[in-house]
Amino acid sequence: MQEFASFPPGTQRYIRRSIGIVREPGAVDRYSRDPIERVSITVQMRNYERLPELRGRVPERVGLEDVEAFMAPLVGISAFDLSQERLVSFQAYRFLYERLIGATARPWLLGAFCAAASLPHIPGERRRDLFLTITESAATAPGWSRREPSFYPDWIDADEADPDEA
Repeated sequence: MQEFASFPPGTQRYIRRSIGIVREPGAVDRYSRDPIERVSITVQMRNYERLPELRGRVPERVGLEDVEAFMAPLVGISAFDLSQERLVSFQAYRFLYERLIGATARPWLLGAFCAAASLPHIPGERRRDLFLTITESAATAPGWSRREPSFYPDWIDADEADPDEA
């Protein structure tokens, strides 16, 4: 909860929206504030349709046998999310994807983040800023917890929202 609270309001909103889309398919009306966001959410929902299959493809071993079947779609979905410019750090990305896919994806998230952030549709300055958010401990982690996340931020309707967020 403390980590989530440290993210900027726009990042918090995007994470809540993303989790909500997974939990409530077809909930475009609830999350969109204008026609442009409506299109973005529709595309995001289409990308997220691959998440159930992706959860079943998380490699059980940290080896190369099953990497392509898992990493290729993960990088594609991640590239969309990073292109929305709401996930401003590796920490925010990891927070979201641990909840979208589960704890077993943790060993693979840094690689997917780096691959997605280095794609040509991410402008150079933004690419640099994203890479600078990777901490030494994240880059050199000797192992990853298999404990599932316990905190999932809920969506707050506009009439309950913070005025800075609406």
